[in-house]
Formats: sequence, C-alpha cells, structure tokens
Amino acid sequence: MLKKPKCVLSYSGGKDSTLALYHMLQTAEPVALIAMLEEQGQRSRSHGMDTTLIAAQAQALGLPIITAAASWQGYEAKFAEVLQSCQQQGIAVLATGDLDVPAVGSWHEQMAHAAGLELRMPLLQRSHQAVVDEFLDLGFVAIVVTVNLSLGMWPEDLGRHFDREFVQELQARGIDVAGEGGEFHTTVIDGPIFSQPLNVRQGERVYHGEYGFLPLFVNTTTEE
Repeated sequence: MLKKPKCVLSYSGGKDSTLALYHMLQTAEPVALIAMLEEQGQRSRSHGMDTTLIAAQAQALGLPIITAAASWQGYEAKFAEVLQSCQQQGIAVLATGDLDVPAVGSWHEQMAHAAGLELRMPLLQRSHQAVVDEFLDLGFVAIVVTVNLSLGMWPEDLGRHFDREFVQELQARGIDVAGEGGEFHTTVIDGPIFSQPLNVRQGERVYHGEYGFLPLFVNTTTEE
C-alpha cells in the first residue's frame, strides 16, 4: 500500500479549512496546521482570532500549529519561509480550503510550487451549497465571528451558530451560504475530528468601518 504523503494545512479555524482538513485526513497524513498572525502575533491574520483559541483548536484536532507573524506587506515572504521549512522537514503537500480560486495559477499554487510542495484543494470548485451541507451533515459546529455589513450581513449575525436555520436565512437574504464573497467568517468549535468541543465565551463586539468582529476566548476551568 502506498504511504500517504505528509501534509500541512493552511488553517484559518473556519468552516472551509476545517472541512478541508477532514478530507485530507482520508488521503494524506496531516502533520501540522499553519496559522499566519498579525504583526503583534496576538491574533490570526485571517479571522482575527486570539492565539489561545487557535492553540485550543489545534489541540482538539491533535495537530501542532505553526504560527508566523507578518504585516500584509511581508505576508508572502513569511509564508514562503514557513513552507520552505516544511519542505525541508519532509512535508510534501500543502492543503487549503479554497473553493473558488482558479484550478491553475492560484496564489497558493505559486507559493506551494516555489517551495517544492504539491498543492491540494479538496473543496475546489464544488457547489457552495454542497460544501455547506456536507459540513453540517458531518456534525461540525461553528460560530459566526466576522461580518461585512456592506454585503447584507447584520450586527446581530455575530455570535450566531452556523446551522441550517442560519443558512436558510442567508439564502432568503440573497447571501452566498459559503460567504465566499467575504460576507462572513466562522470559527469551528466542535466536530467529528475534534477530540472534544471547545468551551468558549464571547467577547465584546468590535466594529471597524463596514466590518464587525466577535472575539472568542477559551474558558479555562480550575478544580477546587
């Protein structure tokens, strides 16, 4: 039997990258997650999530997480550095949760090939509805943490569970159910590949221009 190639996954903590990890576990050997951080190294670059939450996700998924802080200007160089290090450690594949990028010539493909890695995108060009249905059918649990108020999203969408009721509301409002236009982002807190659900609390909503953000924090319990 052919040995599965070692794989790293570009991981935002959201529904698409989590579902991509689920698929990669069938065809490869995921050995780490990659999360790019903002310059200060306190929050994820993609969804603005606190690093303690990212670490809790990785722990529940049973994978180490590789983090690197970078500005938008230095993002590409830092990401290339991370991929090169992965390749030198015997990793052969970079996976992402992209849905709508070109099948050939995407930014991730360019970055992967420059580092000597194969790129796999298990959700690529699938129906958005089919991806969302699969995510929910598998039992994943996610919370809406970012909304773009100029694209039909509402402040009260922050903190809602990404479930069938919410998806039906998005459809009725004419919003892409996968949020591929940047309408919203999610954070996954439980599912079939999690060893345990994340116990999270919601922080205070923050607004910057047309964007609304909901920080999530991991609840820590102490024994008396």
